[in-house]
Amino acid sequence: MEIIPAIDLRAGKCVRLYQGDYSQETVFSEDPIGMALHWQELGAPRLHLVDLDGAAKGEICHASLIAEMARRAKIRLQLGGGLRRLEAVEEVLGLGVERVILGTAAIEDHALVQEACRRFGQRIVVSIDAKEGYVATHGWRQRTTVSAGELVGMMADLGVKRFIYTDIARDGTLSEPNFAEIGELVAKTHLPIIASGGISSLEHIKKLAQLGVEGVIVGRALYTGDVDLKEALRAVGGR
Repeated sequence: MEIIPAIDLRAGKCVRLYQGDYSQETVFSEDPIGMALHWQELGAPRLHLVDLDGAAKGEICHASLIAEMARRAKIRLQLGGGLRRLEAVEEVLGLGVERVILGTAAIEDHALVQEACRRFGQRIVVSIDAKEGYVATHGWRQRTTVSAGELVGMMADLGVKRFIYTDIARDGTLSEPNFAEIGELVAKTHLPIIASGGISSLEHIKKLAQLGVEGVIVGRALYTGDVDLKEALRAVGGR
């Protein structure tokens, strides 16, 4: 199982939000590239990047920073946030990012998702961002009537091969993951699920591994020291 450090970008800094709330921000580093190199040195197999400004505006806001990170870091990158046009997907892949993550587009533009999957295959990932079981879009600020399970089924029919599940209410809280929902999603699909939100201990990571997820995205817990990346990688045999 992969353990994937998260680097959330806002105003050129590495930050973490509380439950996706832009008004509850903690700045952990003013040098995101240095942070990427730090996680690489500790053995991270890939990094999970979120363009928070892009998610709010619906367009890429940190292209030059992402390109520089891709050039200097020698591990794989995946990026989400504001990717709602096929041209934006192409641009990000051209920056050296291995995977792009679609969130709002998964709800609002099925034709885009289908064409992106046709052209780029497994480089396309869909993010299932849910609160109380229902998917939220536009930087987690707009709630829909589509359940997490329903969206997985719809996206699989369009050719999506991998998903990231985030429980918004737990993200950045250091509480615990939504084990029940994650387990249900894993049971419903044969496709890989990456879990995110609420992870605050090595025991949480081990339990998620037992549920059968392909990977876990860890943010705040790595920055606060609640989770030691090297120890976690050893515990689950992370690449």
